[in-house]
Amino acid sequence: MRRRGITSAPPQLIKHNIMTLFDQISEDIKAAMKARDKVRLETLRNIKKVFLEAKTAPGANDTLEDADALKILQKLAKQGRETAQTYIDNNRQDLADEELAQAKVIEEYLPKPLTEEEIEKEVKDIIAQTGAQGMKDMGKVMGMASKKMAGRADGRAISTIVKKLLA
Repeated sequence: MRRRGITSAPPQLIKHNIMTLFDQISEDIKAAMKARDKVRLETLRNIKKVFLEAKTAPGANDTLEDADALKILQKLAKQGRETAQTYIDNNRQDLADEELAQAKVIEEYLPKPLTEEEIEKEVKDIIAQTGAQGMKDMGKVMGMASKKMAGRADGRAISTIVKKLLA
């Protein structure tokens, strides 16, 4: 029996009116099904599978925070690009194109990556905050930089800039 004025949305969505990345992927799976977009549907189903595995992993308490979901998406996108490069190296452009198409879908859910100049500015701010003097302070700077730019910059790019600025 339904009462007037009460919605059927899950309580967490009513209370916060915020959709998690997990929920967004689930909604986008439905949209991809309706649009009959095979590549997008296959990619989103794979993402959801990995999200569900992370949710049910020991110690996850059956939850998946957006920060953890972003880390998973970054890992999947990076794997896709690396796999595509392997296929290209082995003259399998057809398979590489599939991987790149899937990586492109995954990257739609990632925040816009920082440019090298933006990373350098952030690292300079962190060096000023910590008072880092040389390479001996690299660990301290890298720790803060990795946390501050998580999901928006590659660790290798951050490391290269930190080394350049502390040298």
